[in-house]
Amino acid sequence: MSNEQLHPTLWRTCRVLASTTRLRLLAQLARKQPQSVSELAEQLALTLPVASQALRALESRGLLKARRIRRRVEYRILASDDAGSIADLVFALQKTLRQTTDSTEEIIRLATGFTHPSRIEIYRSLQAQPLTQEQIQVATRVSFQAMFRHLRKLVSRGYVVAAGNKYQTATHPHIVGQALASLAVR
Repeated sequence: MSNEQLHPTLWRTCRVLASTTRLRLLAQLARKQPQSVSELAEQLALTLPVASQALRALESRGLLKARRIRRRVEYRILASDDAGSIADLVFALQKTLRQTTDSTEEIIRLATGFTHPSRIEIYRSLQAQPLTQEQIQVATRVSFQAMFRHLRKLVSRGYVVAAGNKYQTATHPHIVGQALASLAVR
């Protein structure tokens, strides 16, 4: 996947990840795969249409692979070799979801840091050097109010820190946060 394709899709991928249902399905697949739509729906007490739609959304973002066997559709999490540019994210999600069942809220919180293209643009503008709010606004051409709102979300999610009157990117302590931040600058 080229860089031109990645930036428009990162925020969409983050929007797909910002769902308890989709993360519960990913967690179930992290524990045992492949599994069919009906198996997953039954285990998580979901209707077949809800499970199927959620799984298709995850597949559309390159996180899952579907295989049709007659009328049955089985899903598996992509192997690192198949995941391409999001391999680190796939690995981080699997690791986190296997470790604890309480991880979905934290993943949602981290994913919402990059659910808007302007937040990705702001984050990228801070990669080279710390900038003031005014410098960020000039570099990104995002309105001052919107820039302030997006910047506040990046700070609250741990992707950006304030240093005096300037802002700079931070090394995220969470493996999923690190993977998302890495994708944001590619």
